[in-house]
Amino acid sequence: MASPAADRPAADYSAAEPVPEPGERARHWDIRARLSSMLDGRIDAAERFLDAHPFERGLWLVVAFAAGIVLWVALPFRPDWIAALLALGAIAILGLLTVNAETRPHLRLAVAGVAIMVAAGEVTIWTRSTLVGQPGIARPQVSALSGVVLERREEPAKARARLVLRVTLEALPDPVRVRVNLPYDKDPGEVTEGARIALRARLMPPAAPMLPGAYDFARRAWFDGLAATGTVLGDVRVIARSDRDTTLRSLQRSLAEHVRARLGGSSGTIAAAFASGDRGAIATADEDAMRDAGLTHLLSISGLHVSALVGAVYWLVARLLALVPWVALRIRVPLAAALAGALAGLGYTLLTGAEVPTIRSCIGALLVLGALALGRDPLSMRMVAVGGFIVMLFWPDAVLGPSFQMSFAAVIAIIAFHSAGPVRSFLAGEHHGPVVRAARSLMMLLATGVVIELALMPIGLFHFHRAGVYGSLANVIAIPLTTFVTMPLIGMALLLDLTGLGGPVWWLVGKSLDLLLALAHFVASQPGAVTAMPPFEAWSYVLFVGGMLWLALWAGKVRLLGVLPAGLAVTAMVLTPTPDLLITGDGHHVGIANEGPDLIVLRMGRGDYMRDNLLELAGMEGNLRRLDEWPGARCNDDFCAAVVQRGDRRFTLLMARSRNYIDDMALAAACERADIVVADRRLPASCRPRMLKADRSYLAQTGGISVDLASGRIRTVAETQGQHGWYRWPEPHLRFHDMQRRDAIRTAPGSQNVVGEAPAPSAQER
Repeated sequence: MASPAADRPAADYSAAEPVPEPGERARHWDIRARLSSMLDGRIDAAERFLDAHPFERGLWLVVAFAAGIVLWVALPFRPDWIAALLALGAIAILGLLTVNAETRPHLRLAVAGVAIMVAAGEVTIWTRSTLVGQPGIARPQVSALSGVVLERREEPAKARARLVLRVTLEALPDPVRVRVNLPYDKDPGEVTEGARIALRARLMPPAAPMLPGAYDFARRAWFDGLAATGTVLGDVRVIARSDRDTTLRSLQRSLAEHVRARLGGSSGTIAAAFASGDRGAIATADEDAMRDAGLTHLLSISGLHVSALVGAVYWLVARLLALVPWVALRIRVPLAAALAGALAGLGYTLLTGAEVPTIRSCIGALLVLGALALGRDPLSMRMVAVGGFIVMLFWPDAVLGPSFQMSFAAVIAIIAFHSAGPVRSFLAGEHHGPVVRAARSLMMLLATGVVIELALMPIGLFHFHRAGVYGSLANVIAIPLTTFVTMPLIGMALLLDLTGLGGPVWWLVGKSLDLLLALAHFVASQPGAVTAMPPFEAWSYVLFVGGMLWLALWAGKVRLLGVLPAGLAVTAMVLTPTPDLLITGDGHHVGIANEGPDLIVLRMGRGDYMRDNLLELAGMEGNLRRLDEWPGARCNDDFCAAVVQRGDRRFTLLMARSRNYIDDMALAAACERADIVVADRRLPASCRPRMLKADRSYLAQTGGISVDLASGRIRTVAETQGQHGWYRWPEPHLRFHDMQRRDAIRTAPGSQNVVGEAPAPSAQER
């Protein structure tokens, strides 16, 4: 019997690896030794760096926790989430087991601690998503609803109230929360929290981003537990009145109505927002002016308002108690004042609706009061880190929103700037009188405003695609005016109203708010007051945030290294090209940019919502212009053909305007001559444009898209969503089988047959 070696083909022997000679084996070991030595050298260098630059471990651990939250949202699929947790666990274990605690203590704690906190952040938001996430309804529907009113918010500026109801929907097994808009002319009264009502409403699924980079309401609704939003149709019937005599929401509404009754006009609506958090009555023009002037943060109850109230109560109580020697000698005045301030902050937070930004600000104010009561430094990075960690622990999804990011960025920027060595030296310098002190204070106020604006502008551009350029200068006046004049006057007026003597003080409140609004309108009307930018890549934003955190959290000259990634990120943001085409996920709206100051659109849409979103996502400040009025396009009732020039190439676009049946051969011929075809219906397989066929089937897979014609880059909404529960992917059997409406071909006399006449570019143009 032959041995296996005898049966083996000769080729097997020729393919076998040669046995290395002793000298060659020695060279392999030498390379390994060098690599091991280089690795040890890098590790020792990292340990020396950490040892030479003392830092607050807790601050970076909180940053790592936030990074874990962002990581979970950024990773698209469930296997990725699990793989990330396993990898982080392995890194933590290896760091604890393999890094020597005696020779490399800083590196050991850094590696293990960061890995554990990143994993903890990922687990926290994954857990919250599982516990509170609410899938939306599958498609638009008109439903008869019967349920309990959980919340009512007034929006007088839009002549409606916004209701949150708990109802049972046919497609969902358990009761869910839905939000509907109730016009005032259909409000029967007594529709308050706790009432049971019946109504008909047109409901919509929570909307995914309209285009890449747009606001993701579906994600917000998922964490808020909303299954649908909509509008009331017809009359509302009150089945049972509320059995709650008084609720926080009713107190909030009563306070807002009282303020508006005492102070009319625009100043009254702003005063109501400051006192109760009710922004529903603010006129659109005033809100736009505040936004473009960089003063929108004053309208939402957040750190400024809570801090102003708590600080005023603390100062007032401390001064009053100090005036009574018997009391001052028997109790700790700072502790009593801090307790009074804390109670005032908690009451104000509950009265204004206990929104997450207000809760976050209240937590920060309570930490500051605790530090004052204990004799500690009230403004430190540790306090910011503790407040941020508490918020992220209970509301991890808040990290993704602009409110969390902008408020913490502002506080971190202030503390980091004032803790820098040159600034401390400037403030500690000798003062030569009140004039010099006033000049220094003014200079520091201006410098602080500029620093805050530099830190916040990229955040605002990332979320809103526009930012006020002169916000730092406007805030130099607006913040002291609001903090030291308007807010105390509102509090004094409300107290005097108990005795009916608040009238003169309300007059002063009105004058201060008239000055604030005049400032906002003046700044917003200046040339170049607003900068707009199209959505930029997420990596550049993350790089900017990382650079700024490095700049803020390190001490000494090493912190300046953060300028490099932040500067690189800002450069990438500025160089972001404006997309040439914007196509919404339903294919109904198309925008053509880079053709002058106006955005060319296929349809104008209803209201300002579509207009504002298209302009913001195009990074433009102009107006909309209809495609059929643009010289570069030819349209009939069914299609528009347009030719755009990018560099040395012309692109032919074909866009559907109706769902009428078109002869397949004519449509196929027109598609063949076009580079890109867009339609809000499914097009037949015979339609084959040269670059892209963005019909209903394609857009169902991608969501809204933006196209850069010069590079051929296509960004989609779907590429940012993954398997997260708030994004509804199309069912497979619905993807390619929509039935298009088959009406008669339009053959009106004199109409242009754009489908049959779309120009074909020459070979040179292609």
